[in-house]
Amino acid sequence: MSGAPLTVSILGTGRVGTHLAIALLQQGHTVILGSRSPEEATARWTGPTVPILPLAAAASAAPLVVNALPGEQALTVLSGLETALAGRVLLDVANATTRTEGGLTLLYPGSSLAERLQLVLPETRVVKSLNTMMYRVMTDPQGQAMPPTVFLAGNDDGAKQAVRELLGALGWQPEWQLDLGDVTAARGTEALFLVVPSLVQVLGFVPFSVSVTQARKSGLEQTNR
Repeated sequence: MSGAPLTVSILGTGRVGTHLAIALLQQGHTVILGSRSPEEATARWTGPTVPILPLAAAASAAPLVVNALPGEQALTVLSGLETALAGRVLLDVANATTRTEGGLTLLYPGSSLAERLQLVLPETRVVKSLNTMMYRVMTDPQGQAMPPTVFLAGNDDGAKQAVRELLGALGWQPEWQLDLGDVTAARGTEALFLVVPSLVQVLGFVPFSVSVTQARKSGLEQTNR
């Protein structure tokens, strides 16, 4: 285990939620899973032993909660958990999109899922992160050909520090973590998801991610002369 042991609730037992849960459990952290159908989710679960609770019970069981629900459903579902999520850090890893005849579009153009969640959950500290990569990269960033970048966006510095600790537990080096500022920055990171269908067509369904690189200082100096 890297760092102090964490207690994390993950809402959603689909591919992303399951992958995150197993990775954290294997590192020795405490995980609680939340599901809208806990009995069915328990029957399907094949990973290490973990409690699978109704969403409200799971949300209130840990100081750090991960939204791994489908992006198009997350706002409706989580807005009903205002009391359970009060005082907690909510790491939002979902992207809210919808399919139209013209292709994939954002569900909240001019805004973002993270902003909408912060609006309806005023007592919760929302942080957007881990939403610009294929799910396998979330827990194995060191497996990429070059260092990947994970973005953070949120209004509360303490909440972002809690998310940084979780990122570290998943293998994300501090220098790979890029704080973009307040929650409105989630508009940009969520919009990056629109390129995923094209990338899948070109690369296939492989673990790809975003990497932000900067010019070396010497190169900048030469450019500015």
